[in-house]
Amino acid sequence: MESPLSKSGNTSPAKSDINQHNLGVADLKLLRVFKTVVEAGGFTAACNELNIGLAAISKQISDLEIRFGMKLCTRGREGFYLTEHGKVAYQACLDLFSSINQFRDKLNHARHELFGELNIGIIDNTITDPQSPVISALGEIYRQAPKVSIRLHATQLDEIERGIIDGRFTCGIMPVYQEKPEFDYYFLYHEMAYLYCGNKHPLFSAPASEIKESQIKSSQMVNHFYANHSKKNIFSDVTSSHAIAVQVEAVTMLLMTGNYLGFLPEHYASAFMGGQKLRALMPDNIEIATPFSLVLKKGAPFNSVMTLFSNALKQALIPVPEARAS
Repeated sequence: MESPLSKSGNTSPAKSDINQHNLGVADLKLLRVFKTVVEAGGFTAACNELNIGLAAISKQISDLEIRFGMKLCTRGREGFYLTEHGKVAYQACLDLFSSINQFRDKLNHARHELFGELNIGIIDNTITDPQSPVISALGEIYRQAPKVSIRLHATQLDEIERGIIDGRFTCGIMPVYQEKPEFDYYFLYHEMAYLYCGNKHPLFSAPASEIKESQIKSSQMVNHFYANHSKKNIFSDVTSSHAIAVQVEAVTMLLMTGNYLGFLPEHYASAFMGGQKLRALMPDNIEIATPFSLVLKKGAPFNSVMTLFSNALKQALIPVPEARAS
């Protein structure tokens, strides 16, 4: 459904009510719909998030465009994307709702009750890691502050970083291969990874005593970004690899062809394949310890909800002492 505005991506603002009246409750409702549509990637995807129909969403976005006197997005056969005005409006939405949350947080803190939102980006395929404190910390958030709204996004590393930078994510739980100046890092734990082959690879059935480092160095290696660790380059020239993968599931699929070796997190390989289809090669000599950290935008303040989550993560990392023999 087209907006009554021009189809141009940068129409000149009309003399709209936005310049004559303050934002009201109805405007905030429309802005929340707009924010949800952008983060869902389109009108259709936002239907489930908002629990309303496509026509209703389209009308509300059109109403917002009329209210602001500018076209915010293009939708239709060409797909969904923001105009330049839409990009500015979306960033302003993030700033606005962040300010509202901070205001609400201060008031709620005064009356000792926590509200607010916690949008967390977490690297995919870490649910099997027994060292990860995320599940325990989320449980603690619910126990202490059940009215806090939690959105958990399992995605790729670069998407988490983008989400933190543009304000979609409050924080990220992710591997750190190289610290970047845009972020603050709070170390949590190390994830262990080993070099694996699939059961169709010649080394899978070879006796451990007969596997040599030279055989590993001459093998084809999967080049994947999540384990972009300098130590792996000692064992193979990954720049010459013809196989590239981003996620651990994709790496595993390539290993199962029997043509490649590749690094996988130990917890994932053990939980997903056990010892039937994957084998760690020279695990006493070839291993990678990757630091996982809580990551926030540089200089981002810790509000009450973020402080609670950070403390819950730290508490979950404290080892439980073994029971003493009676």
